[in-house]
Amino acid sequence: MNEPTPSGTHEEDAEVDAIVAKGPRGALAVAGVAVAIVIAMWFLFYFLAFLPRGVIH
Repeated sequence: MNEPTPSGTHEEDAEVDAIVAKGPRGALAVAGVAVAIVIAMWFLFYFLAFLPRGVIH
């Protein structure tokens, strides 16, 4: 059977470790933007659809 070859060098491993150590900033930014869009859509729907209808008795 063939032995698997290492995919990277020690320099590449150190670079990956440095990137991972910084944390998931990009993923958090994307999630934050998505949440902000959903909240903005909720407020728009509330102010443009519910409030103009007034109080229903």
